[in-house]
Amino acid sequence: MARSVWKGPFIDGYLLKKADKVRSSGRNEIIKIWTRRSTILPQFVGLTFGVYNGQKHIPVNVTEDMIGHKFGEFAPTRNFPGHGGDKKARR
Repeated sequence: MARSVWKGPFIDGYLLKKADKVRSSGRNEIIKIWTRRSTILPQFVGLTFGVYNGQKHIPVNVTEDMIGHKFGEFAPTRNFPGHGGDKKARR
């Protein structure tokens, strides 16, 4: 179920502070975040976030196409190696 429109998008408060700090400094550094549930805003375009997937931080460079999506969509938490019976198909 989607979030109601009158509430607006969910963003953790510290995320906006970190993004403003990096943008004002002018350096292109990775912003490490643990909040996969936050929505990507237009202010984040051009910044690189390190989204935590449970093991490591996956670098995600935010583009205009990502606005409105969640950070967790771009850092998968599970690795699917394939089915066990596909060894014959690989040859």
